[in-house]
Amino acid sequence: MPTPPRATPPADSKGTRAALIFALTAERLSIYYEHGQWLTEAQGASFIADWLRRSERTLPLADRRQLSALSDGLARQIAGSLSREAGLYTAHEMMEALDPNYDSDLARSMMDECARLLDTN
Repeated sequence: MPTPPRATPPADSKGTRAALIFALTAERLSIYYEHGQWLTEAQGASFIADWLRRSERTLPLADRRQLSALSDGLARQIAGSLSREAGLYTAHEMMEALDPNYDSDLARSMMDECARLLDTN
């Protein structure tokens, strides 16, 4: 018997917001390590809008900008605290973890950090 589809949580739920920070942080790190550039807050907010649109969800621009700023701070903190090799590994693990079938201790700890960021902001 097929598994029934899971309900998509609302865009403004804590889990969705943490997942958006996680995904955008992974994207920011990948772009930084590949091209040596950081996404702007507006670019990050646009990424979030695109991702949410795929599941027919939305968030106000102010919320998307806040999540973008949080992911920017986290990505820069990671890049500033790790060697290039460790940063590349972290970015790769985070990008791989965007696949729900991929399991990673590092990705779980990064998702926990994203949830903590939401709790403190």
